Amino acid sequence: MRNSTRGEVDPFIVMDVMEAARAAEEAGRHVIHMEVGQPGTPAPAAARDALARAMADQPLGYTVALGLPALRARIAQLYGEWYGVDLDPARVVVTPGSSGGFILAFTTLFDAGDRVGIGAPGYPSYRQILRALDLEPVMIDTAPENRLQPVPSDLAGLDLQGLMVASPANPSGTMLDRPALAALMETAQAQGAGFISDEIYHGIEYEQKAVSALEISDEVYVINSFSKYFSMTGWRVGWMVVPEDHVRRVERLAQNLFICPSHASQVAALAAMDAGDELEQNMAVYRRNRQLMLDGLPKAGFDRIAPPDGAFYVYADVSHLTDDSRAFAAEILDKAGVAVTPGLDFDTARGAGTLRFSYARSTEDIEEGLARLARFMAETGRM
Repeated sequence: MRNSTRGEVDPFIVMDVMEAARAAEEAGRHVIHMEVGQPGTPAPAAARDALARAMADQPLGYTVALGLPALRARIAQLYGEWYGVDLDPARVVVTPGSSGGFILAFTTLFDAGDRVGIGAPGYPSYRQILRALDLEPVMIDTAPENRLQPVPSDLAGLDLQGLMVASPANPSGTMLDRPALAALMETAQAQGAGFISDEIYHGIEYEQKAVSALEISDEVYVINSFSKYFSMTGWRVGWMVVPEDHVRRVERLAQNLFICPSHASQVAALAAMDAGDELEQNMAVYRRNRQLMLDGLPKAGFDRIAPPDGAFYVYADVSHLTDDSRAFAAEILDKAGVAVTPGLDFDTARGAGTLRFSYARSTEDIEEGLARLARFMAETGRM
């Protein structure tokens, strides 16, 4: 049977690493998971309790395409609480995870063949979704001196119809301050390029609060998710904020592409937004884990790292240790029982010399993982 070229996208390597780790566990090994960007905690108790009540007395059928009105209103309220932004709930679109938001944003803003700039290193599914939609991802090689974030001069001569940025970023955890984010937005606007801000790691910050693009302009698309700060990865529910005159366009696409987000997940998400005490307990774990990583990775021989501003990753330069990060990650899994992500997922040009370490799991797991990494590096003569 014939195939579409749209399906010829690269694999999501971290998912392959997860499968290799699962196979090792099935064979009886104990694996420390530093590969996946997934909280080790469940959805907040209030979210699970709210869903249990809803399942007892509601059919949980279709919702309207843009999401439950109560959830959209609560998301809008969050922008006032976190950023001092007065947001009209009508501009909020509930999506099937941030991935659904990317699909809706890309299909609303761009036509086949349009060029969309994304920073490298960056979340790999950006470029694969763009390719699957017959759009052209334009990789912007970011510089260490710019903390692996794009700057306006990087956009010169690229002829972009769109620009996507992430702050905090995956895999680096670095953030754009207000002047840096505003400068990128202004440069994109001057070039006639649509601007998309991926803010799914907002709430997971350490030294300072992340800046939302909505603090600067309404003429942006902002994508967020309940997966990270709200600890609801598998529930597949996120949201997007769009300009007022784009809402109906997005709604028509959402109706046809997804019908609606999961009703059950929306019920849980609404309750999760008021579980602040439990979510801040998770943040205390991330802060502790971050410090363990910053202390422990150099002692284990991974000393070319920079402190992340947010998210729960450390991106390490290992080019002095390997020129094949995928093989190196496989060796670490095999010999140390620690799953880590090759940088090739995030940067096809330079990622052969980088690894990403996630510290989203329990502190006990992070301590054990660091001990295993140190033993592995010593036993293989890399320290």
